Amino acid sequence: MRHFPPRRIVCLTEETVETLYLLGEQDRIVGVSGYAVRPPQVRREKPRVSAFISADVPKILALEPDLVLAFSDLQAGIVADLVRAGVNVHVFNQRDIAGIFAMIRTLGALVGCADRADQLAKGFETRLAQIATTPRPSPKPRVYFEEWDDPLISGIGWVSELIEIAGGEDILPELRHRQSAKDRIIAPDAVRIAAPDVILASWCGKKVVPDRIRRRDGWDQVPAVREGRIVEIKSPIILQPGPAALTDGLDAIVKALWPSG
Repeated sequence: MRHFPPRRIVCLTEETVETLYLLGEQDRIVGVSGYAVRPPQVRREKPRVSAFISADVPKILALEPDLVLAFSDLQAGIVADLVRAGVNVHVFNQRDIAGIFAMIRTLGALVGCADRADQLAKGFETRLAQIATTPRPSPKPRVYFEEWDDPLISGIGWVSELIEIAGGEDILPELRHRQSAKDRIIAPDAVRIAAPDVILASWCGKKVVPDRIRRRDGWDQVPAVREGRIVEIKSPIILQPGPAALTDGLDAIVKALWPSG
């Protein structure tokens, strides 16, 4: 028998895990993504059932979930297997800050706590507005965000927006609406010519090596390289479109752009 609001939820994405914990609905979670690390206790409280584009479908089915939460076309294969097995699935597809707020509110409605979810979203909205209106020196630092190093991939929508909220200027704002990473591949010369003041890097799960960035042909004259302003932002706090990016991720960007502030 299927229950709604669902009693047994499997989360294939980190942001839905964190949101359910923030809503006080973590007891509904019976399985999580192997990348889920927020809050820290999730790693010892919940069984891991998936990577990002692969999952242990038999293990998920054994958990008898009423609902599985997934993200985007990247998990379409997993979703298809689950749907064929008769499992209820909700797929989110948030790629910008407005989408993150919508995800929070939709998830709250799905588990029967719409008012709590609305308050959570409003709290984040207020926080972002306060940071966006914080007085900053001029001019704005020009920022290049690197999501991958080979090939070079620039930041997705919510990252670009967070850079602006933090008081910076994204050097490649026209790419923010391109959902697929392959559509945000750029030539190294594009960054060299744009001459960013700050380079933020988060190589999607692997450690950033600043020296590799410094050694790129012609990049020794990029202001960010010349001034030593290459900053790694850990993937779990910036590359998942959820509460982590709106809190610790944004704070890390602010610190990188305004180290003395």
